[in-house]
Amino acid sequence: MNSSHRHRKPADSVHYFCHQGYFSPVLCLCLFAAALAKAQPSGGPYGPLPQNYSVPANAAHIFHVAPAGSAEAPGTNPAQPTTLESAISRAATGDAIILRGGAYRTGGLMLNQGITMQPYADEHPVLKGTQVADKWEAQSNGLWRAACTHLFSSKPADWWRRSREGRRTPIYKFNNDMVFIDGEKLKPVAWEGEIDERSYYIDYDAGQVYIGVNPTDRLVEITAFDSALTRTTGSVHGKNSDGKGPVIRGITFTQYAYRALEVEGKEPEGLSDPATFGKDVTGTTLENVTISFCSRVAAYFRGDRLTIRHCRISDTSTEGIYVISSADCLIEKNIFARNNIEEITGYFPAAVKIFNQCYRVTCRDNLVLDQAHSNGIWYDVGNVDGVFVNNWVEGANDGFFFEISKGAICAGNVFVNCDKGIRVLNSCNVRAYHNTLVNTVTSFERTERSAVGDHFGWHPSTGPDVDKRDGHVFVGNLIVADEWLQKPLLRFEQSRVLCGRLTRPQIARLDDNVYVRRGLPAARPLLVWSPVEGEGCQTELKSLEELRTLHPEFEAHSQYLSHYYGAVFKSSELRNYELAQAVLQPCSAPLPAEARDLLGWPAQEPGVAGAFPLRP
Repeated sequence: MNSSHRHRKPADSVHYFCHQGYFSPVLCLCLFAAALAKAQPSGGPYGPLPQNYSVPANAAHIFHVAPAGSAEAPGTNPAQPTTLESAISRAATGDAIILRGGAYRTGGLMLNQGITMQPYADEHPVLKGTQVADKWEAQSNGLWRAACTHLFSSKPADWWRRSREGRRTPIYKFNNDMVFIDGEKLKPVAWEGEIDERSYYIDYDAGQVYIGVNPTDRLVEITAFDSALTRTTGSVHGKNSDGKGPVIRGITFTQYAYRALEVEGKEPEGLSDPATFGKDVTGTTLENVTISFCSRVAAYFRGDRLTIRHCRISDTSTEGIYVISSADCLIEKNIFARNNIEEITGYFPAAVKIFNQCYRVTCRDNLVLDQAHSNGIWYDVGNVDGVFVNNWVEGANDGFFFEISKGAICAGNVFVNCDKGIRVLNSCNVRAYHNTLVNTVTSFERTERSAVGDHFGWHPSTGPDVDKRDGHVFVGNLIVADEWLQKPLLRFEQSRVLCGRLTRPQIARLDDNVYVRRGLPAARPLLVWSPVEGEGCQTELKSLEELRTLHPEFEAHSQYLSHYYGAVFKSSELRNYELAQAVLQPCSAPLPAEARDLLGWPAQEPGVAGAFPLRP
């Protein structure tokens, strides 16, 4: 077996072999649920599920489309399909577009009606933003050249700091073009002399694309569209917007030179009344959708009551999905993998970014994987009452990142091999209950950053004031580190300039946590704590006893198992982080109702630390 298969989680292996067609759809569902039942708080399955779609019974009109459909055809039955472009121009509120399987090389589509788009039965429609390049000219230097009329040169955003990042991120990485050979994405390079078999160069002045492999009998695709579908708020196709978001099911979008999907809407600049935004387009729904290889972002969503369920978002650049100025949204049972594949620095990437005054956005039961150059799920600027429960985040920079925002519950999640699994920055009232963190740090941080003279202008004005960045809770969490993790496991930090100004802890309740560290403790600190008296108002603590001396009200019932080699989990090797045995003492109090209801745990049982209840 290939070595990459040996290192997969059980759930990943099932997904891989199902995707390759080795198992039947029914067997895949059974195996996937069984694999994840041992490795996830919920048991899965995750990502797109095989479906056999029925035509929506309540649709006002049905339009059947096919890659080879005729624009003049009515599309009223599968035998006379029209084109996707024609159907979108004709469809109105309540209509449904049924896509036959195959590749639709199209983009720049616009709609403003609340319609449904889904496959015909169990077929697999794929919207592609590339065109096939088949007119190549061999060069005497061993390269091949083709003219291209659709190029997407671009520059970094004006806030990108070239003076700091220019030596790490070359400017050409900000161009939005992509080239694929037999489905493999090539890497861009700066000039012809750097081209090899897996890279390409574009001369934008001459409109020429260069590759280093003979294209004969190869499928070479070059981006031709910068988007697939935009749900606009303006008038289009002779119709005004009906204010309703589309329902998109079972469709794959790939190879777009910027983003695949966008839902337009108002974006406030500065602290605003939530009644004044998020209402232009509401109720957008994605189910069993796959989006991959978008050169910047898979999708931008604006508008209340967004639902993204059982989707797979992968191989993106600055963000996977971007949720902006929206309320009462649900993101659940999705797979988010490999964001920032270009390794751009200075751009704050995240697999999911929830941005600019989103209210009550719930991220529940998602897999966030392979984010070596990206954050996981980031609630960024002005968010209120976020909910982050039962997610698995592995291999990210910051797994759950809550910045310049007010109020969140982070409960029942598993974080594995992240730099910081839970990171709270310049925020208030974040309650973290019963999470499992493996080789992963938790950090609560506050700085002097305010709306006065800030690099991003109004951003800090949407969160709590500098002196109100507190009220956090960290209770019932399990943090396990092997001998290779030298960092403190829990951090409370604040800027030096705040030493005399903020003298109370950020944390309101800190208890019933369990810290496990393998290997000799030596001089490794357990905690970083601030504020304390003295220069820098920050100190490192090697034990819970040292913290209790400073603050007897904190960690009264917590445990620190130092130099511990006993079994904590049933199988770390197989990513089964259920507890192996009753080595952990019960928590001193039952889980608060706000978290208990989200996790579905019994009312009176105190439980043990971590995301998993103790099972026989």
